[in-house]
Amino acid sequence: MRLRAYEGRAAAIAGMGKDPVNEAMIRHWCEAMGDTNPAYEGPDAVAPPTMLQVWTMGGLSGHVARSDAYEELLGLLDEAGYTSVVATDCEQEYLRPLRPGDEITFDAVIESVSERKTTKLGTGHFVTTRMDVRAGGEPAGTHRFRILKYAPTRRKPTVRRPRPVVNRDNAGFWEGVGRHQLLIQRCGACGVLRFPWLPGCGACGCLEWDTVEASGDGTVYSYVVMHHPPFPAFSPPYAVALIELAEGVRMVSNVIGVPYDKVRIGMPVRLQFDRYDEELVLPVFRGGDSRDLGGRAEGGER
Repeated sequence: MRLRAYEGRAAAIAGMGKDPVNEAMIRHWCEAMGDTNPAYEGPDAVAPPTMLQVWTMGGLSGHVARSDAYEELLGLLDEAGYTSVVATDCEQEYLRPLRPGDEITFDAVIESVSERKTTKLGTGHFVTTRMDVRAGGEPAGTHRFRILKYAPTRRKPTVRRPRPVVNRDNAGFWEGVGRHQLLIQRCGACGVLRFPWLPGCGACGCLEWDTVEASGDGTVYSYVVMHHPPFPAFSPPYAVALIELAEGVRMVSNVIGVPYDKVRIGMPVRLQFDRYDEELVLPVFRGGDSRDLGGRAEGGER
């Protein structure tokens, strides 16, 4: 296959991180992820290991180190009609901690190009690249990244809501939702509450945990109004908010019960479980005057 001839060829050559590892980006990452591990701040701080790819990203101006071979491969796929792209998964290996001031360099290779595959999204090819990341010239880690270049399936739009991704780390949360309970993880060692669900505590690293049930009270911490792109299962515009629960953790959900243009930061909201079809129940939050947010509702307007 012509595409397989690109396996083993360079995808990026002599790449350089646009910024050295720095405290500001580490802080922004930790705030976004809700990661309060003390190892990521202070004079002896290290970067969270999962930031490995961050220091190699090209940003809006693009990847100046991307090779001609990689561009040719993507061009061939475009010409064959595989014009859509989606990132599918990544794997990382960490060889040494990254610290503020480290200068990042990297090279990447096209590791594999799959045979033509048919997925729910459409038919196309999986392209896997492996990036070797160095800090100060020393090996720091490996980042393996896989995309699907595909031609979208032409099919009748469905009105079913997308299904949540349920895995071994969050299955207990979705089981609770099925019982109309919003469960928050609690560390078995330090007692810190965390959401979303994670296999270990971000504060102390303990792997033991239990759960507490949220009271259902919350406030709008931040929000956006979705206008575009439209999806068959949704009716824009609608408000999507970051809800701060009374227990102190935050979660993303829809705000219902008030017009989208009346949602405000600080607005009190109340947990509600809505059934969207025979299989799907989701936690949402009803906004409005605090006098109207008495008991937990089941179902209702969306």
